[in-house]
Amino acid sequence: MPDWLLNNIGANKADNAAPEDDTPPQSSGDTHLQLATESLRQLLDDTRIPDDVRESLRNDYTQVRGMLDKLEHGHVHIAVFGRVSVGKSSLLNALLGQPVFSVSVLHGETRSVNMQQWQEYSDNGIFLIDTPGINEIDGESREKMAHEVANRADLVLFVVDGDLTDVEFQALKTVTGSHRPTLLIVNKADRYTEKEQQQLRSILRTRTQGMIAPENLIFTTAQASRQTIIYVDEHGEEIEGIRERPINISALKTRLWDIIEAEGKTLAALNASLFAGHLSKEVGQRILAIKRELGGKTIRLYCLGKGIAVALNPIPVADLLAAAVIDASMIIHLSKLYGLPISRNEASDLIRTILGQMLLLAGTVWAVHLVSAALKLGTGGISTVLTGAAQGAVAWYSTLVVGRVAEEWLANGKSWGEVGPKLTVERILESLDRDSVLTEAREEIITYLHKTVKNPQS
Repeated sequence: MPDWLLNNIGANKADNAAPEDDTPPQSSGDTHLQLATESLRQLLDDTRIPDDVRESLRNDYTQVRGMLDKLEHGHVHIAVFGRVSVGKSSLLNALLGQPVFSVSVLHGETRSVNMQQWQEYSDNGIFLIDTPGINEIDGESREKMAHEVANRADLVLFVVDGDLTDVEFQALKTVTGSHRPTLLIVNKADRYTEKEQQQLRSILRTRTQGMIAPENLIFTTAQASRQTIIYVDEHGEEIEGIRERPINISALKTRLWDIIEAEGKTLAALNASLFAGHLSKEVGQRILAIKRELGGKTIRLYCLGKGIAVALNPIPVADLLAAAVIDASMIIHLSKLYGLPISRNEASDLIRTILGQMLLLAGTVWAVHLVSAALKLGTGGISTVLTGAAQGAVAWYSTLVVGRVAEEWLANGKSWGEVGPKLTVERILESLDRDSVLTEAREEIITYLHKTVKNPQS
């Protein structure tokens, strides 16, 4: 989350002090919008992002363009969120002053995202968004849609009609955990007596401590209702009557106006920056995934090349020299793939570090390597298929480990991070089934050697 936004929310009035010259003051909200707009434009115009990554994130980039347009027009989006039938649509209709959003006694009446302009606010730049219920039966796609809308909104009205259910509590944690400004609205408040409302308010404040500020817990009645009551007349007789329960959303309107007036532009900028940061992270993860995929193929090619080279080399000592050259070439290749070129000396130093840790953590593998070398020497320097394949498989395995560890080092920006080389190597070794790798490598090398023997010209 951008610090320049977090540090300034709620500070607009102080920042708007008139300057000494005649230049019109620029509010912190305007500054935030400008910074957020520049951030989105940089994200859209970044030529370093591969076309296939842009294509895979096409919908996200479309949303960025829409968000950029929203920022340039100074619009603020307010979304309702909550279970089915808590009165989300009714609440928006009450704010709008007309029945625009569909309301029904049937569960799941809101089946898609709807948006309407809130004309009552002076600049007409406020839009209200209705979403499907989060607990809709067979409505996983609608629930996902509701989460996405809440994550794109500048302000979320999380609507309930009583104490929080587990589904509501988890959803509220998700929304507030994404740092989206959220009001908790207890709708249908007319069902509770004043004492019950006080008790419910106390319970909800306790449950949502750290998620919802006390001033953002608001009780509303979004629909007028008629209640049948029994009262006693002056003659002592019970008489049935009707009591009207009017719409009451004044507290919500006041809170929304206060927030929009003080921080509306900053909220829009915060939302845009959060989304831009999220998308930047997604882009980085996709690019890293592509690099890892290409890196995996590169490492495998070097594993095969080294395994075969070692298997065919009749001189045991030369095996180690060939292995070092191949591993260094692989690391240099990987460094170019990750955009972090390194010299051959750096590659050699990295190999020594990795192999040093491998000797400590996987000494048995290198024991096999030495036995294979001895067997090769014992055959008069002639690399038989069986002996050569065994030593080649060990070479394959060592290159696989070196490649994986080097890739981790490069992915961390040529750094071991907080864990250091030992734990990095240990984690890579634990992730590999050594016996399976050796078996697979040996079989591939033997297959290659057999093909070479049968087709020496190929």
